[in-house]
Amino acid sequence: MSELLEERVKSLERPSSNLLMYYVLISLFLGPFFLLMLVPLVFRYRTMRYRFDDQGVAMRWGVLFRKEISLTYARIQDIHLQSNVVERWLKLARVQVQTASGSASAEMTIEGLHEFEEVRDYLYMRMKSARHGKRRPATVRHDGEAQETGAAGELQDVSMGADGNLGELVAALDATREELAQVRHLLESRQEGKPAAAVSGDRDANAGLAVAVPMVPRTDDQADGS
Repeated sequence: MSELLEERVKSLERPSSNLLMYYVLISLFLGPFFLLMLVPLVFRYRTMRYRFDDQGVAMRWGVLFRKEISLTYARIQDIHLQSNVVERWLKLARVQVQTASGSASAEMTIEGLHEFEEVRDYLYMRMKSARHGKRRPATVRHDGEAQETGAAGELQDVSMGADGNLGELVAALDATREELAQVRHLLESRQEGKPAAAVSGDRDANAGLAVAVPMVPRTDDQADGS
């Protein structure tokens, strides 16, 4: 965004004197009742103020019943320029700013400025910048800290705490390794079946039975028969 354009738009606070002339001309169309329309418009012109800053745009007017409209750049959805024959003759135009409020009419109408094209370009670039700031992902710096973008497009530093997280991670891994070793030992003991002492006892019993059975010698008749 051009710094010159930003400074020029931010310096705009009051409408041009041609806006008062425009109010007088359109009031004359009422004929003898033009004062009924001209008086409120004169007070509107005298009290109308604009403010352009880094957060948004605002306008206010009124004496007895003061009205003020403030819009952030993130809320702006569309911007239009509109002018009639009299406004073009006076080198004026209305900047209509629309939001996502669902209303068919403009949320704010900036009028009485010769710099209407510059105001439109400034609001359009601010609107694009605000939308891009919302979608910007978090970035990581080399010093071990992360930067995340807030809703207003401002960067907020978030410490990652690398040293503390590393110590907790090592402790958790050690505890997990010990638990896995215990589970593995339990599974191996179940797969082997009986312990070694029980197996050796069975072998000794079988050997005792084998010794207790006497050997019967064969006779000559059994040998001839075979």
